[in-house]
Amino acid sequence: MPVRLTEVIVDCHDLKRLASFWCAALGYVRLNSGDGWLAIGPSGPEVTDQELIARPQPPNMAFVVVPEHKVGKNRVHIDVTPIEASQAEEVERLVGLGATRTDIGQGDEAWVVMADPEGNEFCVMPELEAD
Repeated sequence: MPVRLTEVIVDCHDLKRLASFWCAALGYVRLNSGDGWLAIGPSGPEVTDQELIARPQPPNMAFVVVPEHKVGKNRVHIDVTPIEASQAEEVERLVGLGATRTDIGQGDEAWVVMADPEGNEFCVMPELEAD
């Protein structure tokens, strides 16, 4: 059986700021925290081990304080896809939350490359279309 993607870990300097941005961007809530870390995830009842075994679930995100600064382009990034808005509307909403458009040399593509408040790149994909 394959493994399950359960969390995406993001190094940061300001836990609350980055967690607040991603909570607002994804509709997630704060789940728990400890010394130097904070986890967020989908709202609702906690996912049981049995549910994780049965089928993949949306991954949580955890933010961990590190002393070093981000250097260069991320090797891994997150893609988000608008569901109830156009891509352009979603980009503007994310800018309002503190994201910025960024150029990593992507050229003219269907997705929009952005950076969260600490400079971590992510892409806004074209919106999903209902059949």
